Amino acid sequence: MNMQNSFQSGVVANLPVSLSVAAYGGVLGVLAAQKGLTGLELLAMNLMVFAGSAQFVIVEMWTRSLPIFEITLAVLAVNMRYLLIGASLKPVFSGQPLRRKLYIMHFVADENWAVTMAAHRKGKATIWFLFGGGLCLITFWCAGTLSGHGLGSFIQNPETYAMDFAFIAVFTALAVSLWRGKQDLLPWIIAAGLAVATEKLIPGKWYIITGGVGGALISAIQHTRTGDEAK
Repeated sequence: MNMQNSFQSGVVANLPVSLSVAAYGGVLGVLAAQKGLTGLELLAMNLMVFAGSAQFVIVEMWTRSLPIFEITLAVLAVNMRYLLIGASLKPVFSGQPLRRKLYIMHFVADENWAVTMAAHRKGKATIWFLFGGGLCLITFWCAGTLSGHGLGSFIQNPETYAMDFAFIAVFTALAVSLWRGKQDLLPWIIAAGLAVATEKLIPGKWYIITGGVGGALISAIQHTRTGDEAK
């Protein structure tokens, strides 16, 4: 598959999740408007950060006297999962120059990562597939957040319209698409247990890190044992 076809395939494959991304982007837009962010500030955040969960954290912490240090720490904690995401994309980035890897990594979100990994298992994922999905997502994300911002003065409680559920729905669908069978059961249980326990015991977004790292470690241990038994 050539670069153009791979790029187009990435766009098409990410269109269904992009609609959900636009929906919960609208929630962020409403919240941003209520916090006093301008549309231009929100657009700049979309283009520079492009990480939905981190942007929700930023908007939640947004005040007239910005707590820059606290916001930075919170965003770093939330986005540490991209270390794991980047590592998992090593086969897709194989053979690419560092500059291209860094540029395209900016367009990696949870959604196009999950879609790309699902395609990779079928031998259909390339760096251009990933990039096409990223551009598709960021376009819908900007459209959704800015639309929500425009409606911010009219919608006081977005949860009344179940707009906040779109965020949960899309990640549930992505998780189901990545399920590989019984081998995933233990890592998923460990990840969920660690995340729930951390959320109860430690303030902030550290549950994302503990759940992700814990599940990844269990999966790595299982893979190592399977490899040893096969020898």
